[in-house]
Amino acid sequence: MTTIDMIRAAAARLKGHARRTPLLSSPFLDEIAGRRVLIKPECLQHTGSFKYRGGRSAVSALEGAARARGVLAYSSGNHAQGVALAAREFGVPSVIIMPADAPDLKIANTRALGAEVVLYDRAGGDSREAIGNKIESERGMTLIKPFDDPQVIAGQGTTGLEIAEDANALGISRADVLVCCGGGGLTSGIALALEADAPGLTARTCEPDGFDDAKRSLASGQIETNSAQSGNLCDAILTPAPGQLTFPIMQRLCGAGLSVSEEECLHAMALAWGRLKLVAEPGGAAALAAALFRPDEIDGDTVIATISGGNVDAAIFQRALNSYGDLT
Repeated sequence: MTTIDMIRAAAARLKGHARRTPLLSSPFLDEIAGRRVLIKPECLQHTGSFKYRGGRSAVSALEGAARARGVLAYSSGNHAQGVALAAREFGVPSVIIMPADAPDLKIANTRALGAEVVLYDRAGGDSREAIGNKIESERGMTLIKPFDDPQVIAGQGTTGLEIAEDANALGISRADVLVCCGGGGLTSGIALALEADAPGLTARTCEPDGFDDAKRSLASGQIETNSAQSGNLCDAILTPAPGQLTFPIMQRLCGAGLSVSEEECLHAMALAWGRLKLVAEPGGAAALAAALFRPDEIDGDTVIATISGGNVDAAIFQRALNSYGDLT
């Protein structure tokens, strides 16, 4: 199980490699939300998402001989790119298993980072786990899971260390910290970091409507699953269920989950671009959408929201920007 000591150790290994992203704000967003909104823009991280933190943490923690044999991952794109870049930095091979319906940009970027990409049909029922197990067995590579991996959680938790440090510097002792949530690696890592360094801040999951397995799991007290695995613009945070490692952490430390519509995510993308000059992808904008459009479900005069990624296809980004004029 990931601990705060593991998160601090990951932070030491990531120093000089991962970018330290700031907390940003805009009075225009504050007005929409009815409270102060602070944004943690992990879309500015290497590879365009927080996933580089977990990928670098996991690859750097491997024993030398195991690392030399290479690493394997499965992902719709952001974890893929994070692991691929980390592997390239260490000069080791990587194989990434990606759904065939992942955004073209993410597939192309993963290949450009030097990874071998293996595509599968998730809508048709192909099992990425089965494909990964076969490659792992045949090639002796180490599988780095997208969220249910202690060192991946530790790497994502470094985001929470930074949020806690900046919030403490601003005198923020109580606030909801809204986190875009797929399997819960980022959420659980942030929650552990906040517990240690900013216990008055509470992590809360944010997901798309219809794919709100974490929200339902937190409400029921047991792991719930989504009936569909695709069919939403928020591809980066579509997972079948919370992880076996991440859910107990979230259950112990997180507040109630939130969910938002695709349209609200597109509006949040437009506002992030117009007011903060940030590029967000739909799944990466879910927390900002909740901060802006779910004010009655949030307490306090300040809310902190992650923008977890910015790897968006041009056509979808244009669709988001088309709504900007109606929002201002």
